[in-house]
Amino acid sequence: MSGKIDKTAPPHAGSTAYINARIIDPTGNTEYVGAILISDGKIADFGPNLFASGAPYGIRSVDCRGLYLAPGLVDTRVHTGEPGEEHKETLESAGAAAAVGGITSMVLLPDTEPPFDDASLIEFVARRARQVKLANMYAYGALTVGLEGKELAEIGLLSEAGAVAFTDADHAVGNAQVMRRALYYAKTFDALIVHLPQEPNLSGGTMTSGEMATRLGLSGSPPLAEVMMVERDIRLAEMTGGRMHLTKISTAESVEVIGAAKARGLRITCDTAAPYFALNDLAVGDYRTFCKLVPPLRAEKDRLAIVEGLKDGTIDAIVSDHRPQDQDSKRVPFAQAEPGGIGLETLLPISLELVHGGHLTLPRLFQLLSATPASLFGLPGGKLAKGAPADLVLFDADYAWKIDRTGLWSKTKNTPFDERPVQGRVMATIVGGRTIYRDDSFAATAAAA
Repeated sequence: MSGKIDKTAPPHAGSTAYINARIIDPTGNTEYVGAILISDGKIADFGPNLFASGAPYGIRSVDCRGLYLAPGLVDTRVHTGEPGEEHKETLESAGAAAAVGGITSMVLLPDTEPPFDDASLIEFVARRARQVKLANMYAYGALTVGLEGKELAEIGLLSEAGAVAFTDADHAVGNAQVMRRALYYAKTFDALIVHLPQEPNLSGGTMTSGEMATRLGLSGSPPLAEVMMVERDIRLAEMTGGRMHLTKISTAESVEVIGAAKARGLRITCDTAAPYFALNDLAVGDYRTFCKLVPPLRAEKDRLAIVEGLKDGTIDAIVSDHRPQDQDSKRVPFAQAEPGGIGLETLLPISLELVHGGHLTLPRLFQLLSATPASLFGLPGGKLAKGAPADLVLFDADYAWKIDRTGLWSKTKNTPFDERPVQGRVMATIVGGRTIYRDDSFAATAAAA
């Protein structure tokens, strides 16, 4: 993508008004033409009648020229390679990719080398985020020591150090007793446990079970492996009263079971990742390793059920599940390839397909991408409110382009959406009142004004 990252951009000394914008307010579930006033890195005012005749003298103004202006995206599932695998992704390269994608806050998974099972590593992320000066960065604490699913990590100490939730990333906790203890322990701190529901003994296949796996001669991972663990986790959450968030939901049965649990009033929330509503198992095609993910891409009926779950509110949030893998990890036979795909820069345009397809409104989409994830994880962004951080994304919802992995800012290029035509492009990303990214086309328009 063509644009400029500016990590040194200072906030404007006075006030800045973003005028002539199509404002998306996910909390108010509204969309209108209006303006947002930023002062001292925070939202000072916003509304449909604000500066209708232009910004007053002394206030710097940015003419948005009818583009959409919304709370920046809050991505709660980001893998990086720092520390330990910096050749795949650093916090700086991930921060740049997030800025290009309109993501103003991201929560980093603990599956690094070493994992985030020690308070010093949570503090390391906070320190590096201050140095990088791009998107806001928060860290998960490991749920178990070494992400091994055996001994609980020090949830209390990690929480004090700044961990916003607890997970073993893509390692499912197969031992029900360990998960029960974790829920009880986390409840003491009102901490959120995030779990990938995959039954370890059933989910070892390289793609989802079915006709495509049989045709390609690949081992299958049945959808049952997910819903079995979903049902177990729901029962444990009901028993303990703990807060459970199920991540990367990918099957129709899981959506049905979670919807029923919510109807009973249980403290269950969940998310899905962009590939699970945008792709199905046919995308694996001729052994495309970029489409080898965890969980695997499912059948079309499952993809449609995920879309319905997003529409009816069963699914609470959308994540990128950004997982960089280098060429040595992907340019191998499918069965040996490492799973995962990058997604920071493609999260918004892929999610906008739900709007262009008539499934969601823009305010509803930004509830899924911004407001709800921020609320669930106790983060300050994701909303329009006086005094809230001025973390915003300016985008053109109709800008047509084709995803080209070679033009992405991430260190690795393993996107499952390579060569996919999309509509929607970020024109500027604002964090704490600082414009950290500006697309070349918007910069040229602004310069010509």
